[in-house]
Amino acid sequence: MMAVSRSDGVPEVDLDRRTTGSNEFTVSEEDEGERLDKLLVREITGYSRNYLTNLLKEGNVLLNGRKAKPSARVKEDDLVAFTIPEKILPDILPEDIPLDILYEDSDVLVVNKPKGMVVHPAPGHYTGTLVNAVMYHCRGSLSGINGVLRPGIVHRIDKDTTGSVIICKNDTAHRSIAAQLKAHSINRRYEAICYGRIEEEELTINAPIGRDPKDRKKMAVTADGKPAVTHAHVIKRFRDYTYVECVLETGRTHQIRVHMASIHHPLLGDTLYCGGRTSPYHLEGQCLHAKVLGFEHPMSHQYVETVAPPPAYFTHLLDILPE
Repeated sequence: MMAVSRSDGVPEVDLDRRTTGSNEFTVSEEDEGERLDKLLVREITGYSRNYLTNLLKEGNVLLNGRKAKPSARVKEDDLVAFTIPEKILPDILPEDIPLDILYEDSDVLVVNKPKGMVVHPAPGHYTGTLVNAVMYHCRGSLSGINGVLRPGIVHRIDKDTTGSVIICKNDTAHRSIAAQLKAHSINRRYEAICYGRIEEEELTINAPIGRDPKDRKKMAVTADGKPAVTHAHVIKRFRDYTYVECVLETGRTHQIRVHMASIHHPLLGDTLYCGGRTSPYHLEGQCLHAKVLGFEHPMSHQYVETVAPPPAYFTHLLDILPE
């Protein structure tokens, strides 16, 4: 059995006993007549069908020494050879970007992230991220558990969500905060402005969240999703909107945005989940602010709580919304 190594943290790819050499295998009798792309999905585990199809299109898969289409039908004893290109990671450089620091010591840093800032580098966002900023600020003192793209990052909030993010300066702190996140013991309180008037004072949304089967870029309440619980408390009602505090028991991707949309109260400015509603205000993204972050300090074990002041656009909206 042969293993194809990867450089991006994904487990190694194991090929079955039909592998005949380095990055190649011979088609068996039972696979004769199968499409080449479908065969690759079975033979090379750990990669998506789209990724393997792109390998074919880029000439990184050869059928009997020649390029082949994804739809090509294979025959018994055909030789399939492939190359998994090495993933080259860009250099992530420190950048002197001002940080709104809420708390800092030798183990952790809590910052108030502004709207429009991505937390960690990703395709299309390798500069101007929170990681670039904290790399400059912390001068190399960051946890390395999540790799070179996410030094110090143990959790994140969306690009257009503002508020508290905790950064870990060493691996001991990272493991402690990660364990608290997993145990749902970290106190995370968000404030949001939603469409419509919510009549209940308190409500709990207990609905599993998974990838939207109709749009893979979105999340949705799905029967086979992961458990997700959000508690909402009404702070103030306006004529057409409601100002709420949301407390998370779990931390699913887009959890508050998906849960509020699921009860027909999507967040103001959230173009992804608002069901086509157009905001009458000039906003860039959803009105969501991670205000309170409370945790047990990794070393002292004392409770630490930070409160992030909401951004100016948020407080301005609360001043001008008609009651």
